[in-house]
Amino acid sequence: MTDKPLLLLDVDGPLNPYADRFARLRGYRAHRLRPSSWASRQEPGSRRLRRGLRVVLHPGHGALLRALPYELAWATTWMHEANEMIAPAVGLPQDLPVIEWSELFAPDPDGLYWKTRTLVEWAAGRPFVWVDDMVTEADVAYVAERHDGPALLLTIHPRRGLRAADFARLRSWERELNAA
Repeated sequence: MTDKPLLLLDVDGPLNPYADRFARLRGYRAHRLRPSSWASRQEPGSRRLRRGLRVVLHPGHGALLRALPYELAWATTWMHEANEMIAPAVGLPQDLPVIEWSELFAPDPDGLYWKTRTLVEWAAGRPFVWVDDMVTEADVAYVAERHDGPALLLTIHPRRGLRAADFARLRSWERELNAA
């Protein structure tokens, strides 16, 4: 284990700006993938399933993420398939740790995002940044109250994905953490 803070990465939103269906974002490349969490919700034999899910990824994001002073881990519905399908397309190692969700998309009784409780438990008190497009103020409050270490929840707009300002924020938060 390392002393670096964790960087917990979602795929859809931060790496795959899915909300801009017709975007031609500079540097991004379109891929047709079939993650099991998506495929299980498609009609068997359907055209949509045959074509696969359109995912747009930036091949330079991996180098930018690896250059950050964090231990990277997946916090995504793609789970282990992120290592198989996403990592090679963006230039990340294919053996990153993965948070395994016991139940995808399960409503939380207190209105939290369904990933939040498991993510805090998985971090086990280590400093972390969570990069996701679905984080709410309720999640921020829960993490502040329940997580024993420093944490930054960085909400990424799902039409834009990770941008230069987000990478700058990730670097500055780690510097602030080390200065404390």
